[in-house]
Amino acid sequence: MTAIYKRELRSFFVTPIGYVFIAMFLAVSSFAFCMCTLLAGMEASVSSYFTFELVIMALMTPMLTMKSMAEERKQKTEQLLLTAPITLPGFVVAKFLASYTMFAVTFLVTCINFPIMFAYLSDMNLYRYNAVTALGGCIALLLIGAVFISVGLLISSLTENQMVAAIGTLTALAALLAAAIANQYIGFAPLRAFLSWLSVYSRFSNFAKGYFDIAALIYYASFAAVCIFITVRIYEKRRWS
Repeated sequence: MTAIYKRELRSFFVTPIGYVFIAMFLAVSSFAFCMCTLLAGMEASVSSYFTFELVIMALMTPMLTMKSMAEERKQKTEQLLLTAPITLPGFVVAKFLASYTMFAVTFLVTCINFPIMFAYLSDMNLYRYNAVTALGGCIALLLIGAVFISVGLLISSLTENQMVAAIGTLTALAALLAAAIANQYIGFAPLRAFLSWLSVYSRFSNFAKGYFDIAALIYYASFAAVCIFITVRIYEKRRWS
């Protein structure tokens, strides 16, 4: 498992994908942070920044997962890995952890922006509110990142084309975010309840307002675990077929 994790992590820097992801994520996130906080004056809002950050993550995390599984199938190295003396859960989790490490480290670098913002805050109550909101939002985004990565790996395992994997992941993540919006225009109560339960954003909004939602944390962790489990099952079926 460790060998596959290191191999996968190294692959991000052998190709331009890792560098492009880091550069684009930091640049766009910093721009969004400045527009929502430092340059917004009296309308500054950490909540707005986290909402923008959620969209940025949905647009960029497919870059990390699109080749993780699809490239193995395309280069015919998948069979070697499936017959190697390693458990399939270990194989999939190693792939997940490598992509998640890239995302999490890059995201944590963007959190350096918060001390800069707090330096401009003179009101102590406002400081406490933004500090709590920032901490809760960062934890929530790290967990949502795990959800996005796990969804990307699942979709990547279904194809050998990186672009198909990227577009499929982007579509799935957009659907998870749009569920909360679509929920407002649906009159059928059971479907509305299902979309509300499925929505990633509806749970995240509590963190964006400064509330620490334990149920949402469990939901995100469970969602990622289910996607990883399904990916393992796909490879188990492929190994014995």
